[in-house]
Amino acid sequence: MEGEVGFLGLGIMGKAMSMNLLRHGFKVTVWNRTLSRLALICFSLVYLLSKSQIAFDDVSTLQCHGPKQVRSLDIRSPSSQNLTYACYFEECDELVEHGASVAETPAAVVKKCKYTIAMLSDPSAALSVVFDKDGALEQICRGKGYIDMSTVDSDTSTKISEAITSKGGYFLEAPVSGSKKPAEDGQLVILAAGEKTLYEEALPAFDVMGKKSFFLGKVGNGAKMKLVVNMIMGSMMNAFSEGLILADKSGLSSQTLLDVLDLGGIANPMFKMKGPTMIQKNYSPAFPLKHQQKDMRLALALGDENSVSMPVAAASNEAFKKARSMGLGDLDFSAVFEAVKFPEGSS
Repeated sequence: MEGEVGFLGLGIMGKAMSMNLLRHGFKVTVWNRTLSRLALICFSLVYLLSKSQIAFDDVSTLQCHGPKQVRSLDIRSPSSQNLTYACYFEECDELVEHGASVAETPAAVVKKCKYTIAMLSDPSAALSVVFDKDGALEQICRGKGYIDMSTVDSDTSTKISEAITSKGGYFLEAPVSGSKKPAEDGQLVILAAGEKTLYEEALPAFDVMGKKSFFLGKVGNGAKMKLVVNMIMGSMMNAFSEGLILADKSGLSSQTLLDVLDLGGIANPMFKMKGPTMIQKNYSPAFPLKHQQKDMRLALALGDENSVSMPVAAASNEAFKKARSMGLGDLDFSAVFEAVKFPEGSS
């Protein structure tokens, strides 16, 4: 993979993945939606203050912090009861320290880089980054490669692929199996489909971010495989939650249940990793619950398209929806345990 690599999206997964690229010697230019939005808000606020009746003499504190980009903006005005407005752009700090460049728009990233990787939260975000003003598509041309590693439906992947290739670019979908820790450790499983030449060129980067890459053929197959995997994972998490609750209500030790499971035929890393934190009610997000519920919804839609009945997945999706209604969407997907334990919605 010659030349600079662009990376769009610095959430839990994207930041870890781009950091691995930097640590292994890749030159990386990054962009993040949150950073761009907060920058606009902060500088718009300064502009509005300059036009308002509040004189800057009334502002006791106006500070901009950060290395190469604004990290926070604090404004305190005695006339507005020491109001503080702060914008935190810390997503880029560590990456910049490791040599990353920061671009203002997706288009700027694509213009600068031969290869651009996107890791975004959902289909809407994936489409927005490509098609909106200053989006990636504006600078796609012959020889540019666009690799979307977001978890989306096959229709979204196909739409992006058609747009990229219509301008002479190359497209590869490459969603990943794995959450925060595997992303940090470079142990993701990459499910790629699309342009085989781009896949082969991307293997050096994939080898840094993941432990195994699969090429699944035409565009859409990667998205479908990822949805099947996450549908199984979400259904397993619901069954696991029910098992922990049943053991507890039956007077059995939850920890002993985990020990028994770890020695049996259904032992798996997810139970081993999530079980102790669920018992402790520690739901620090490695994979946000709202994203798991989105994947369940997309998997069920895929089932409808193929006339596949999935009652277990459907029931699991309802539990995730319940958890979101309880305000647990930004917590780890294992927080569905609370929705299963308290079906009436009061944790």
